[in-house]
Amino acid sequence: MEKNWSRTFRYWVLTLLTIIFGILIWLGRELIAPLIIASLLAYVLNPIVDFLSQRTKLSRSLVVTIAFVIGITTIFGIPALLLPTLLAEFQGLIFDLQSMLSRAQEALSTPVIISPWEFHLDQLLPDLPSLFSNSLTVLTENAFHLLEAITTNTIWVLVILVTTYYLLKDWSKLRDLLLSFAPEPVKSDINRLYYEIKQVWRGYLRGNLGLMTIVGVVFTLAWVAIGLPGALILGITTGILTIIPDLGPAIAAALAVIVALFEGSTYLPISNFWFALLVLGIYFGLINIKNIWLRPRIFGRSVHLHDGVVFIAIMAAVVLQGILGALIIVPVLGSSVVIGRYLYRRLQGIPPWPEMPESEMETTNSS
Repeated sequence: MEKNWSRTFRYWVLTLLTIIFGILIWLGRELIAPLIIASLLAYVLNPIVDFLSQRTKLSRSLVVTIAFVIGITTIFGIPALLLPTLLAEFQGLIFDLQSMLSRAQEALSTPVIISPWEFHLDQLLPDLPSLFSNSLTVLTENAFHLLEAITTNTIWVLVILVTTYYLLKDWSKLRDLLLSFAPEPVKSDINRLYYEIKQVWRGYLRGNLGLMTIVGVVFTLAWVAIGLPGALILGITTGILTIIPDLGPAIAAALAVIVALFEGSTYLPISNFWFALLVLGIYFGLINIKNIWLRPRIFGRSVHLHDGVVFIAIMAAVVLQGILGALIIVPVLGSSVVIGRYLYRRLQGIPPWPEMPESEMETTNSS
């Protein structure tokens, strides 16, 4: 009996394993985005864990556990403490909106007389209070679907948190284990690919930090310029939430519009309603500049992709995969380009990259 498999048999086994792996990836495709997000979080938090474990002399596992207990307590504890206040504020907001719509309906019911014509604007518009009440009724009737969506998203959040915990705790062991499976002739190539892909994700993180800073500063200056109360907090919130494509800035804009509607400007002599419209207009103007020009430019430079490719990729991800897809599409695309370039050059029989400097190789092997 032969001790070693023949070359043909090994190829058949490799092909079969590749097919099985592809099927498993397809069946678990819903997990891909949360796992990538968890990897991104682990990558961001890893330097903090290293710093704390070195300073406190505690084991890495203990530092990660303590950090996650504190983080989860904060994430779930603060909303739980604020829930009664938020519910009361929400009820007050609903009442104020209904009153505002009623006043608007009354104002529109007064005919506009431009001699010799008389215009009844209320006939051109729907009954606003009834429309608002019907919207609330529809929302209540769909409460089950809303609860289902919240439950599903909560499960995904837990998956991300648990995966991030184990990646932070055992990433070096997992990396070494995966690299040990690589055949010796290609092990140096795998190390270099790991380094190149790590540079893509590092650039993406730097791009996000830069984008968050720019957006936060610009919106803060805009809100200060028009006298929006809480301009600094609202501007910083907009910058932080920018990391969530489209949805994050929209939430921040909604907060700014609500503040404008109820507080008004600190010095502009206009009504709260028109001031809220001004805030909304400024938001749409600035956010479109960010989406169309600033974000593609920053991310394109960060991961070495064309600005137009980045813009199209993000828009396609939002439409096809939602917020999670848009959050990870840029570094995934950049990583795919790195792998594709390597495979292309190998298939062409040319060197896949210039010689890596020795200092960079040491960094690659140690991180």
